Order: sequence, then C-alpha cells, then structure tokens
Amino acid sequence: MASSSSFEMRHRRPQSTPEPSDADDLPPQQRRSANGEPSMEIGWGIPFIVLILARIVSARSNLIHDCDETFNYWEPLHYLLYKSGFQTWEYSSEFALRSYLYVLLHALAAAPASWWFGAEQKVRVFYLVRLILGLASTISETALVVAVSFKYGRRLAISTMLLLAFTSGCFIASTSFLPSTFSMYAITLASAALLLERPAISVSVAAVGVLLGWPFSILTAVPLVIYALTAGNFKRVFWSGATTSICVMVLSTLTDYYYYGRWTSSVLNLLVYNVAGGGGSHLYGVEGPLFYLRNGFNNFNFALVFALLFFPTMLITKKKNSVPLTVVVLPVYLWLTFMSLQPHKEERFLYPIYPLICLAAAAVIERFPDLVQRFQAVHEESILVQVAKVLRPLTLGLILALCHSRTNALLYGYSAPMDVYKHLAGLRNVPNESVLCVGSEWHRFPSSFFLHSNVSEVQWIDDGFKGLLPIPFNETLGGTASAPSYFNNRNKASVKQYLTDLRTCSFLVELDVKRDHISRGSDSSLWEIIFELPFLDKDKSPILYRGFAIPGAWESRNVFGTYRLLKKKPHLSGES
Repeated sequence: MASSSSFEMRHRRPQSTPEPSDADDLPPQQRRSANGEPSMEIGWGIPFIVLILARIVSARSNLIHDCDETFNYWEPLHYLLYKSGFQTWEYSSEFALRSYLYVLLHALAAAPASWWFGAEQKVRVFYLVRLILGLASTISETALVVAVSFKYGRRLAISTMLLLAFTSGCFIASTSFLPSTFSMYAITLASAALLLERPAISVSVAAVGVLLGWPFSILTAVPLVIYALTAGNFKRVFWSGATTSICVMVLSTLTDYYYYGRWTSSVLNLLVYNVAGGGGSHLYGVEGPLFYLRNGFNNFNFALVFALLFFPTMLITKKKNSVPLTVVVLPVYLWLTFMSLQPHKEERFLYPIYPLICLAAAAVIERFPDLVQRFQAVHEESILVQVAKVLRPLTLGLILALCHSRTNALLYGYSAPMDVYKHLAGLRNVPNESVLCVGSEWHRFPSSFFLHSNVSEVQWIDDGFKGLLPIPFNETLGGTASAPSYFNNRNKASVKQYLTDLRTCSFLVELDVKRDHISRGSDSSLWEIIFELPFLDKDKSPILYRGFAIPGAWESRNVFGTYRLLKKKPHLSGES
C-alpha cells in the first residue's frame, strides 16, 4: 500500500498545487519534484558556455566607443606596463580624480603577458586584457542567470541569458575597460547574490563595485542594500558591507598615495569635484533628456521598451514572490531617471544597468500569457493564451535579430581605426624613433598598445580643436606623481599639446570624408598610402541605414569616407 500511495503522489497533481503558469513564481523550496530534485532550475554549464563564447567575440571585435576609455584607462595601463603613454588632467596629482587601484588590478593581470610578448607584440596584451574583462562579465552574468533560475525557473533564466548574450548593449559594455563596466559586473553579481538569498555577499559586492569602480553607481545599489538589510540579518549584513567598504577605501588610498606621491583619495576627489565643487562635465558636451532613450533603443531596441513596462506588468499580473525581482530591476528606473536629468550624457554612463534591462525585458516577455488572462479573463488553455505563448519566442527572436543587425552596423561602419592601427603595429622595416602624427582623429586613437615598437611618440596636429588634449606622462616631472602646469580642469587647450614642426612626422593617420577642406595626406609628393579602409560618414548617411545593417541596403544607402595610414616618402624621411 505504501508503494501504491507513493506512486500516486509522484504521478497525480494535488488540487492545491498551482497551475504550470504560476510555477515560475513559487519559492525554490516549493518548486521540487516528488523525489526532492529541482524541477525548474538551470545549471552553470550552459549559461557559462553561451556567454563566454559571446564575450570572446566581443573581446576580439568590439570597438573602443569612447576616447575616455583610451586615455583614462588604456593609456595609464600602458604606462604602468611599458613606462610610456598619455596622461590626462584627471591623472595629474593636483586633481587626482582617477583611481590607480582600478588600473593596477588590470596591470597585475596583464604584467605576465607584457613580459612574455615584449614591446613588439603589445596588441596581444591589449586583447588578453579584453578576454579577462569578458571572463569577468561571463561570471557575473552566469551567476545572474543561475540565480533567476533558482528563484523563478528555467524559462525566464533562458530568456535572460539570450538577451545578455546577444543584445548590442551588452556586447559593447561587457569588454569595455571602464569603471562603469566594472560597476556593471558588481551590480549584476550583487543582484544574483540577492536572488540566491545571500544578502551579506550582495551588499559587499555592491560596495566593491561602487568604491573600486564608479562612486556614482551607488544609486544602483541602494535598492539592493535596503532590501538586504531589511530581509536578512541586519547586523551581519551591515558589518559585511561596512568592513568591505573600509578595506577597499584603505587599499585605494594607499595605492593613490604610492602613485600620486601624496595623501589623497581619488574616490573622494571625484565626489567633491562633481558634487560639492559643482563639477564641469558640461564642458564636454550637453545632450537633451531623451538621449538615453534614443541610445537605449539602438542598443536594446524593443527590449528597452519592455524593460520600461516592467512595473506596470508586475502590477497587472500580480504574481507571487515578485518582490526580490522588483528590487533587482528597480535600479533601471532610478538610474535612467537620474542620468537623464544630468546635462552631460554619455552612453557608457548607463552600463551599470545593462544586464538588468535584459532581466526586466525577459520578465515582461515571459508574462505575455498572464497579461492576456488579466485583460480578457480567458481560461488558461484558451487560444489567446496559446497565441501569447507563441509570441514569447517570436518577440525574443525579433529583438535578437535587430540587435545582431545593430552590432554588425557598428562593426562594419566604424572598425577601420582599430584595423588601421593594427596594421601599423604589424609593419616591417619601421625606422627607429618614428613619429606618428594624428590630427582631428585624435579621439579615435585606440591606445599605445597599437603602436609599433619603433614608433617613439605620437604627436597631435592642430586641426582646430580648442579643448585640452592628453599629453605624454613626463618622467622628469615625476611620472604618475607629476602635476604639470599645462593641465587644467576647464578643458582649455594647452600650447604644449600640439606639434609645431610637421616635418618630423613619419606616419600620418587621417579620415578623408570628402568635405570642402583638403586632407593633409592628399599631397602625393609627400605621402604614400600604405593602408586604407572605408569608414561610415554618419553625417551623410540616413539614420535607419547607418543604425542597422540592413541586407542589400547597407553599402548602397550609406556614404563612406576613407580611413588612411600614410607614410612619408623615403626621400623626405631620410630613408635610403
């Protein structure tokens, strides 16, 4: 009789058990099969494999989308490894706004490769660092997928995984060498820990992301911290976060002391400059309030729309156990609102919430059948519900197809600068002490990692830019501890930033977009073209066709300029 009863319990659903559509919202302890094994969860293996493959592709082909990434992170990293590179005013010891601890962690990871490959193969070191960034992204995102599966089931986890792996925004942000990307890793991992019911770990990880990454990302961590403190052991959670914060701040301050040569804290300096000091971000451009919505749609298309519909969807469907999910998604609303109110806007500022946008969008898409039931009062198995279930994979597929098109548009249109500099790095017979000259394309310089070992310096040519440009670290002034007088925090050009004698140029990089002015490299008696690639002219190309790689229309509807690497002719450069 016991055996028969056991068989019935395994194969017959009790009337009190919720319908399958509600299973994803049950607590994990209730989502078990009769033999006690998890019935709705996904392991670490598949998400890790899918995400690491996507991140390897990103590490290999992703662009540098912001000159801040080059000059405030890749260049100081190059200096720590090779004792050469550009310095910005933020790294002047007078201002000390950037954390050397953040750069140092990457330098420690890259140092063995820099010793192994030497100065001749610095490009390989660059891509190794990117692979490390991709691995960090994979670990944090895999943890989030596993946590979502643990809390809400396999279906939502798989949808989240696919959006994380293939949306353009995550492709861009995942391997960018930026504090906002580091904060993205941290907030993603902290969200995973919260869903896995590890509040103390969640708060500690969030603290690391804020203090070691980007201090202003604290706003994304506030909902997690408040929920963790109230839902967990308050004393344990509080001391976990406090201890972690103190340790990071002490280590950061000691590192800043070593590199800046004086007692200072880059974390506090950045906060004072931007808050108490009023900041000066408006000096670097001002955008309208819809900037992030436009950019967000480019990077996530309809996934952003669904993410913004998360709260209304949760209120309408009234699913059980949705509070932790709501807490995790809340930073999307807070951060998007806060950043949209700031006059100076850059796409990278939104990176911390990119994975949460994917989670929020996946949650809304998965609730299509529930929305139909709420609005139409139809039966669970009605034709409308079945249609809604079919719409889930179709909607997800449309989003991913558009993201694939967007990513390809970026790579096809704007990859020329990195490819041109890679060609320079691989050239043979480059004369010693060669000088590379760059004019208006200074902001697309991908970093000193792409320079040939015989190129001794990069010089900026005055093409009319009136802002303050980076200037090489000066060992005679103290290197990282220097406070050069030509730096200022008002974005005013320095007389020392431009090359005065153009005859010293050995190589020239320029973009010819066929405007009225004549390019410097057009004089064939002085220069010879050694490599060139097409580069999308966004000012002359339609928004739709330049924004998405539409088959059959990409080349025909867009306008392209030419990105060139030129070399001074041998009889002018002194070569035999």
